[in-house]
Amino acid sequence: MIADDGHTSEQQRQRLLKGEIIVELDWLEHDRTGVRSSICIHASPDAVWKAISDYDRLDQTLPKVIESHEVERRDSTVTIEQTGRTGILIFERTVHFVLQATEEDRRRISFHQIEGDFDTYEGEWLIEPLAEPACCLLHYRAVIKPAFFAPAILVSFVQRQDLPGILGAHKKQAELLMKSS
Repeated sequence: MIADDGHTSEQQRQRLLKGEIIVELDWLEHDRTGVRSSICIHASPDAVWKAISDYDRLDQTLPKVIESHEVERRDSTVTIEQTGRTGILIFERTVHFVLQATEEDRRRISFHQIEGDFDTYEGEWLIEPLAEPACCLLHYRAVIKPAFFAPAILVSFVQRQDLPGILGAHKKQAELLMKSS
């Protein structure tokens, strides 16, 4: 995972370059779940940026996203409204939330929920370009606590199940955009 100094360890970089999707989870105070996930994408930083920031089409490219649209944009601050499915089997439910996101240098999207079905939902997407091989690492970090009853162990399980599909979908979209440019 990307370290606080902004770099990925060599061991993790090698795992990612071999095609692994890394998912790490932490149980935090107050029943919050910390999530970190990364993937290697064989596309330019611009293609990755287009894939993760096309807020009006995320429901067409990401699994479990039912609806997504940009509500408002003011310079680098974007308000995004989304509806999606979360959970497993009988614990699956529809969630709705509004995020305020800050876009930074076409490399980072920091976000936090301003309204919706979570007590805590905040995090970031970060693009880390690599020179050799020519690709990007896409990192996701978040802290999550639903406003509805969901034990941290269930939240962790759902994140571990869902994140490879989400990151894989961003990879697929960015690589398609790269091929079509």
